[in-house]
Amino acid sequence: MNQIRIIAILSLLFIYSCDGLKPPVKKSRTNICHELDSKYYSQTKYFKNYATIQDCIKSGGRLPKRR
Repeated sequence: MNQIRIIAILSLLFIYSCDGLKPPVKKSRTNICHELDSKYYSQTKYFKNYATIQDCIKSGGRLPKRR
């Protein structure tokens, strides 16, 4: 019974923690890398996630012309 409770609690914690996460960097379909503080970050709907801006650029992305 205790194992079931522990699994249930851990599952809820995992779901809760993953729900509010935002990727640190988004690379749009047009290969523009947007950081969290970027002007168009929230408007970018179709993207690939990257941990850092350097990783995004290495994958073929570029910085936005306007920040």
